[in-house]
Amino acid sequence: MTIHPRGFEFLKDVDVRLSVELGRVDMKLKDVLSLGEESVVILDRLTDELLDVMVNGKPIAKGEIVAQGNRFGLRIVELAGNSVAGDEAA
Repeated sequence: MTIHPRGFEFLKDVDVRLSVELGRVDMKLKDVLSLGEESVVILDRLTDELLDVMVNGKPIAKGEIVAQGNRFGLRIVELAGNSVAGDEAA
């Protein structure tokens, strides 16, 4: 087997799906079916917790929501495997 001299450079143009998970909740189907326009669903994440950033369903980072003009954006705060400064146990 021969490794291409460019290494993994050719993979950089592969499309992937990046998603941000705000939170989760387990619900019974009857409760989902009763949701309406004014319904509020309480998620398992606190407002000050970082959000999970996923690529093709695999966590790669944590981030926080920012406003960019009239759109939402995402600021990456921590990459998977790295810890936030000052967050390490002494």
